[in-house]
Amino acid sequence: MQTIINEARRLRMAWNNSLAGFGAIWRSEAAFRWWCLANLLSLVAALILPLNATERALVIGFSLNVLLAELGNTAIEKTIDRIGPERHELSRIAKDLGSAWVMAAAIVAGIVWLIVLIGLF
Repeated sequence: MQTIINEARRLRMAWNNSLAGFGAIWRSEAAFRWWCLANLLSLVAALILPLNATERALVIGFSLNVLLAELGNTAIEKTIDRIGPERHELSRIAKDLGSAWVMAAAIVAGIVWLIVLIGLF
């Protein structure tokens, strides 16, 4: 029984940490807020357009993937900033890779939308 209680506490702490992370990125990253708006518009479009369930799942899933990439990019940026303010080539590369991660996710989401839209018309 104690194991179940400990596991429930661990899950509650993990949940609270995740919510704190979402709150932190929402407050500190305008790009994340813009991607949330883009996802909202994408969701509305996916629900309004005559898409089948698979198409809806694809466009919504790949759109949400951009938010996941933004979370990862922000985690990289915050970690690098925590290490120190001095400029270092590896820090620049890490930040650039995080940014490329977001861009690649956005391009893939756009391609998925384009393929689905071409299929409609």
